[in-house]
Amino acid sequence: MSKSALPPTRGINYPSVFNRKREVTSTMPTFLLVHGAWHSGRCWDRVVPLLESAGHSVIAPSLTGTGDRAHLLTPEVGLDTHVDDVVRLIDKGDLEDVVLVGHSYGGGVISAAANLVPESIAHLVYVDSTAPKDGETAIDALPRLQRLIDLAAKSANPWRIPPPSEQPPPVGLLGVVAPADIAWLRTLLSDHPARSFQQPKQLDNPAAKSIPRTHIRCIDVNAKVTILPPVPELQPNGSPSQVWSLPTGHECMITMPCELSDLLIRTASRIR
Repeated sequence: MSKSALPPTRGINYPSVFNRKREVTSTMPTFLLVHGAWHSGRCWDRVVPLLESAGHSVIAPSLTGTGDRAHLLTPEVGLDTHVDDVVRLIDKGDLEDVVLVGHSYGGGVISAAANLVPESIAHLVYVDSTAPKDGETAIDALPRLQRLIDLAAKSANPWRIPPPSEQPPPVGLLGVVAPADIAWLRTLLSDHPARSFQQPKQLDNPAAKSIPRTHIRCIDVNAKVTILPPVPELQPNGSPSQVWSLPTGHECMITMPCELSDLLIRTASRIR
């Protein structure tokens, strides 16, 4: 695959999201892309145009306290705040047949959002994320996060967790090693709220359990940032789990946007 060109510097705010939705007349499923910890909605910049060129409406917001909304980061921002961000987008945009995609930490956000508005969700896609459980915190799923919280607790702002540092190859910055990509990725990263890792997910709505889901795992072991628990053999609806893999590091939306987009489009094509 040829190397993707660096995307234009563009952000997505709430008003522009709603304006775009009103302008789209396609009946194809809508993609709502939820970024992971420390990221902003711009991390999907290489994926959005590929999905749009296939005829889909795409929304890639920055969660509260990130990207163009970084000034909203306070000690009170947590998982519930980010879930509310997603639910409000769905409600205010009157969205239906949503393919809700969550990268890394975003997997917990989309699960909790689907628990509140299952009637609007056609499919859940977890991109290099755990399979969240009811009552589970991010720390429960990935205990190494507690170390980051402990380090932050020694700082002047214990509620802010700084982005990870770049490591020597082949790990690089969150699995990204190309210098130009690392430079761009740095512009997307900002502090993340500690509270979001500590709040349990509420996943108790029986209607949400029936939503089909797909897992996309990044399997380049040399670039592994963390080892995720295996995907359960069965989905909550009792069907066998659908698991696809990409031979890259954690940031597949940056390193393999074409391949990731192809998998997302294949997922959407099965909805109707």
